[in-house]
Amino acid sequence: MKTITIDPITRLEGHGKITIFLNDQGNVENAYLQIPELRGFERFAQGRRAEDMPQITSRICGVCPVAHHFAATKALDAAFNVDPPSAAKKLRELMYMGYYIYDHILHFYYLGGPDFVVGPDAPPAKRNIIGVIEKAGLEIGKEVIKHRAYGQKITAILGGKATHPVCGLPGGVSKGLNKDEVKEIDRMVDSCIEFAKFSLKLFDDIVLKNKKYVDLILSDPYQLATYNMGLVDKNNKVNFYDGKIRVSDQKGEEILKFVVKDYTKHIVERVEEWSYIKFPFLKSIGWNGFTDGKDSGIYRVGPLGRLNAADGMATKLADKEYKRMFETLGGKPVNSTLAFHWARLIELLYATERAKELVNDSEITSQKIRNPVGEPGEGIGVTEAARGTLIHHYKLTDNGLIDKANLIVATTNNAGAINMSVRNAAKGMIKKGDVSNATLNMVEMAFRAYDPCFACATHTLPGGMPLEVNIYNSNKKLLKTLRQNI
Repeated sequence: MKTITIDPITRLEGHGKITIFLNDQGNVENAYLQIPELRGFERFAQGRRAEDMPQITSRICGVCPVAHHFAATKALDAAFNVDPPSAAKKLRELMYMGYYIYDHILHFYYLGGPDFVVGPDAPPAKRNIIGVIEKAGLEIGKEVIKHRAYGQKITAILGGKATHPVCGLPGGVSKGLNKDEVKEIDRMVDSCIEFAKFSLKLFDDIVLKNKKYVDLILSDPYQLATYNMGLVDKNNKVNFYDGKIRVSDQKGEEILKFVVKDYTKHIVERVEEWSYIKFPFLKSIGWNGFTDGKDSGIYRVGPLGRLNAADGMATKLADKEYKRMFETLGGKPVNSTLAFHWARLIELLYATERAKELVNDSEITSQKIRNPVGEPGEGIGVTEAARGTLIHHYKLTDNGLIDKANLIVATTNNAGAINMSVRNAAKGMIKKGDVSNATLNMVEMAFRAYDPCFACATHTLPGGMPLEVNIYNSNKKLLKTLRQNI
């Protein structure tokens, strides 16, 4: 049996490798996505002061720190039995929209989008933001950088920092907005709305008007019929900051809808010996290995999972685009992994529209932004990270220290689906041992569509830490290799 290894995989947050096993005929027998790093935040959170968790967990990831910051803050709201004032919730959500703006722009233009904008078979040196600028034009590149900076500026104004915010407190936030800040955010949001509309048009012109790309999106190697999960509001519309967790099946029908405190009744985390990532599945369905279909409890989260699980978007323009996506791709649910990119741009538009609503809300300048906390206990917080549903669960000691912590992050929720997507793409793209750089990139496209954050996701330690050290001399000649637990 022949082995093909893609190491490192590219354009993602974290580190990983794909190992593909070919049979004697040169076809794919199986493929695995392995993450060779362990972060272990759940373990070293123990003994920490509970109020430090929003700052500690935001360091899990430099790409989605706002999501961890507020999932932690909301868990502390519950743990200290306090409901934040209405203005504080709106300030949190407004900051969350800034995070979505810069995050979704980052992924589409820098990480996942180049596979379409430049082309999946383009030279590796071109499949990046530089290639996108060459293809779309220098002025477009400037707009990308400007609007990503706007999202970070919104986050900085509200959160104190553009990357690792410090505003979240149990019971509210530490800082309100003044009228000048509202005016500045409003100006940036107006520009971001237009940029989101432009990005959807760019997707139309480059991807949807190209039959080759549409056929690729709809092709069998990129299909996966799993359950779908996401937060929804009272009208079953997508909500990033709050709501109930809704799960839909392979026909788009709701099968579960629950508050986050009941997540252990519905979600089970499974450990596999070959990965540091856990593999969650739906308890009521059960584990059936790395398979899709109604008998497998594996589900998907993130942009496509959210749109599949919801009945629409809560803002006018985004809802129109939501309906158009499902009409164009054959109805709901859409099972194409590559459709994550389109769903992500629809969410970008929603984030800008929702930010506009919030920044013009009469309560947004209120200074009633925190309520007093109660006695420490147990709390669970949920938000929708850009990559999908994020759950923080803390049990506190009587003196307010973390006794136990459990984090189910978006990429963990997607772990089973990502592995199946990589395997299916490899089987579909590699035939009779014929492998090229473009072929391997199309395998990578299967995981890249999820915008995974592997640093966030690695929590389980099934054995000793694998370690390989290569020692070279000054002429780059390998002298010795040291290994443990490999």
